[in-house]
Amino acid sequence: MTIDKSWTQIRKRSNSVVFWQGLQSFLQMAKPHVNDRGFIRCPCNRCINNAQHQLEVLETHIHRFGFMSDYNEWIYHGENVNAASSSNVPQPNSGVHDRDEMFEVLEDIISNDAESFDELLKLLKLAFPKIDLVESHYEAKRLMTKMGLGYQSIHVCKNDCALFWNENSMSETCPVCSESRWKMQEGRRTGKNVPHKVLRYFPLAPRLKRLFATSKTAKLMRWHQAGKSTDDNVMRHPVDGRAWKDFDRKHPEFADDVRNVRLGLVADGFNPFNNMSISYSMWPVVLTTYNLPPWLCMKPEYLMLSLLIPGPQSPGKDMDVFLRPLIEELKELWENGIDTRDVGNDRKVFKMRAALLWTVNDFPARSSLSGWSGQGYKACPTCNEDTPSMRVIGKTAYFGHRRFLPSTHCWRSNLDFDGRTERKRPPRRFSSVDIMDQLRRVKTSIPGKHPNYGGVKRKRGDDELNWRKKSIFYELPYWAEIELKHNLDVMHIEKNIYDSLLGTLMGDPHKSKDTDNARRDLQHLGIRSELHLYEDGNKLMKPAAEYTFSEANRRKFCRFVRSVKFPDGFAGNLSKNVAHNDSRIVGLKSHDCHVIMQRLLPVGCRSLVNKTISSTIIELCTFFNQLCARTVNVTDMVKAQDQLVIILCKLERIFPPAFFDIMIHLVLHLPEEAILGGPVYMRLKDYVRNAAKPEGSISEGYVVDEALTFCSRYFDDIETRFNRPDRNDDGIHRTSRLFVFESQCKPMGKQSQVYVEKNVQHKQELQLRGCLNPDEAHRNEFADWFFEKIYAMNRVHTPEVTHELLSLASKSNIFVSSYPACIVNGVRFVTHARDVTLKTQNSATTLCRPYRTKNNAMFLATTSCRPYRSIFSDDMSSL
Repeated sequence: MTIDKSWTQIRKRSNSVVFWQGLQSFLQMAKPHVNDRGFIRCPCNRCINNAQHQLEVLETHIHRFGFMSDYNEWIYHGENVNAASSSNVPQPNSGVHDRDEMFEVLEDIISNDAESFDELLKLLKLAFPKIDLVESHYEAKRLMTKMGLGYQSIHVCKNDCALFWNENSMSETCPVCSESRWKMQEGRRTGKNVPHKVLRYFPLAPRLKRLFATSKTAKLMRWHQAGKSTDDNVMRHPVDGRAWKDFDRKHPEFADDVRNVRLGLVADGFNPFNNMSISYSMWPVVLTTYNLPPWLCMKPEYLMLSLLIPGPQSPGKDMDVFLRPLIEELKELWENGIDTRDVGNDRKVFKMRAALLWTVNDFPARSSLSGWSGQGYKACPTCNEDTPSMRVIGKTAYFGHRRFLPSTHCWRSNLDFDGRTERKRPPRRFSSVDIMDQLRRVKTSIPGKHPNYGGVKRKRGDDELNWRKKSIFYELPYWAEIELKHNLDVMHIEKNIYDSLLGTLMGDPHKSKDTDNARRDLQHLGIRSELHLYEDGNKLMKPAAEYTFSEANRRKFCRFVRSVKFPDGFAGNLSKNVAHNDSRIVGLKSHDCHVIMQRLLPVGCRSLVNKTISSTIIELCTFFNQLCARTVNVTDMVKAQDQLVIILCKLERIFPPAFFDIMIHLVLHLPEEAILGGPVYMRLKDYVRNAAKPEGSISEGYVVDEALTFCSRYFDDIETRFNRPDRNDDGIHRTSRLFVFESQCKPMGKQSQVYVEKNVQHKQELQLRGCLNPDEAHRNEFADWFFEKIYAMNRVHTPEVTHELLSLASKSNIFVSSYPACIVNGVRFVTHARDVTLKTQNSATTLCRPYRTKNNAMFLATTSCRPYRSIFSDDMSSL
């Protein structure tokens, strides 16, 4: 039987009955040949049988884009199926995403060595002879190095004394401790020269130049000038902070060119094996570019790995030895700059300079970078030698924040804090000149960990304070004048405070600060006698404290945390961190602590402890909520500085002195750092593939990822990490004159069909004709009636008939698609039936449907994702 295919050549498809009849016949023929998911190849001019869709989508595509002209034998849609099966053409039911035989061939060839890569290149050359490819893995590596997509391997002394670099590059022994550069066995070298340690250095200049090599990133590198806040009271980017403005004022020649790069540095140790039983500390040093807008400067693709410091031990005080290559390049970029071609400015060459604004670290890493020890009575780097501290049993407590209060404040004479009055003045503010004067008194120390050289423990003199060294960053010409040199990591401080606070509230034996020694401290100070230890026979008893949950309240709080549901993507599943007997909360990550501290603890503690304690905890949690906002208000931070003094004094009246470690004290300085630097965030990535050589594995993985990132910036027509939609992206909303064609959300989940009633006018006509069963007739005949009515109006050129209305009239379906979830404005919503099975909680979303009553009053019927319905009387024009 011959199939009529003439309808595929019709151009004016919307007005042609022949086209629609032919299309319906084609769909009926293709229907038996869909795959098990209901999909089939789409022969429209856009998909050209390369994509699969459902039949409803095929109908829309063919009407909109037309039928492909060179598809003469419909082998994918039911014509001559037997011939198709005997040929090399894929079967109609096979999907375009099905596994191809070529994958098995590639799997046999590809492995993780260079030889298999060379074999793959040969195969690609045979498949694509016109494409110019490199000859081997070696040439590919050379090409990447020329493009700046490589790294330098620098040998390190086994005792971290020096680098075998520059003037020491040819040395066989360490210039400090005279240890051999190579690994030895029984006093002899192994067969091949193998260094003890290797530092991987990723040169900075070529990576910065690549940011100006594409038009998109070159434009973004100027964002900090045009995108900074116009309100001096609002900060959303470091450019709005006081430190950035002060740097521009002191170095106007650098600030004149907006393309000059501002950098931030972060360094921290981590265990690459994800196994705490293996003691290994590797330190990546990462740089970020603050020229970029705030939603990009902390994205992984814009973070630049600069140094990979090898383990297994942390560098500690010898961090400066490993930072030497980076500091030398930063000095060169500041003093002389580097010629860079700016694609965003007619490919003109300019002299790019760069400056390091600050570092961002947790407190232990800050000690290694800054040179100021974070231990002892003077651990606070801001308070310096005026750090409030006292000795308690077994530790140093940073107690005594009353000295920050005004001299006339009544709490200064109150004996409830530590049994004494407070007469000390607030700590002094130490300027850059004061710090340099202190550093001049610091003695030069020998680097390294050799027991006869740098490893000898040296006692600091009183005039050296807590300085262990003068940091290598002071070699940068501008570093001494920077007002904010080392940022405190807010997440690290917040997590430590959470551990201390919740551990004490819950009475956790491992994390509680309310120990027996803490109670003895109270006895020695002569305060809070109701909390002193006492003997009951042969037992030492510890009275229950008001700041500790009772066993019943502890279980209530755990059940509260277990029951909370957050919006999708907001937090992890905290219920799995609650012990099965509701006695404790364990295994929390930093972000989990962040969520509990700011969202749950203020609510959960209100009814479990007295008002004085709960209100103080709520005030502390509210401060962290303000501080961690994406937009920081300067006025709020100024007020928070004064409020934090009161909060810490309140905490001193509640908890014992042993509760106040250095992390509690450092909270006092976070508002000032926010005013200086603005919002700051940082994160790292993981590239470990070979556990035997973790540093090399990470370096190779990073270079490959960096090359893919660079190349993907030039691809606009395929999905890359730069244009990949977010998890809850709802796409582009369609707008139309007919509301039925407008899309305000992106449906999610399994599709189902729901019958809907059709037009009331058609039902009325059926009733006037005397139809015995108008409902069934309406269901069967409405599509034809609506089709003839709209096309009759179109033939007389009725202006109300639009393209969308013609599409709607083209034999519309009496069923509509129903979905259990949708995404609206980047937020995921689900129906109540699905919500009860999930660990996340959707916020209420409402679908508004206008209708009129008998007296012509306008109402809105609202159907919510929650299991309730409500009706609001309102005027449509007011929405």
